[in-house]
Amino acid sequence: MTLYLPNLQIHISLAKQRLTLCDAQGRPLRRYPVSTAKKGGGERTGSFCTPRGRHLIRAKIGGGHAANTIFVGRRPTGEVYSAEFAERFPGRDWILTRILWLSGCEPGRNRLGAVDTMRRYIYIHGSPDSAPMGVPGSIGCIRMHNTEIIELYDLVPPYTPVDISED
Repeated sequence: MTLYLPNLQIHISLAKQRLTLCDAQGRPLRRYPVSTAKKGGGERTGSFCTPRGRHLIRAKIGGGHAANTIFVGRRPTGEVYSAEFAERFPGRDWILTRILWLSGCEPGRNRLGAVDTMRRYIYIHGSPDSAPMGVPGSIGCIRMHNTEIIELYDLVPPYTPVDISED
């Protein structure tokens, strides 16, 4: 069930490895541990870094699918993640459950050209429950546990602002 809250904003701290959902006045409503890029913050295509700056949720993908649904190319494969999948595909960067696809808002910083967040396919997405949160570990995206990405997905509408910062 989708229950959008009005005028929300999301703040992601790379240093704290935390996503904070705030109301229009910036008051925290929810806090979630996340895992951003192992290589830190950075905007260039091919950097495997998490892009900083002002973004928005450009697309929401996966509503109504089961927790642990496997996505490839933003499409559900019809499979559900399990320990068997983890063993068959070790080291794979799993995209599970829900996808919030980000688009940069700052031309030259995180939008257009060699720094375009959307063309880099940067998402906030679910990951295996065994994936550690609170420490960098992704190849650019913002990983969340499945129950938490479902909750966030159901609360935020498309075009919700997302700020990603070092602090």
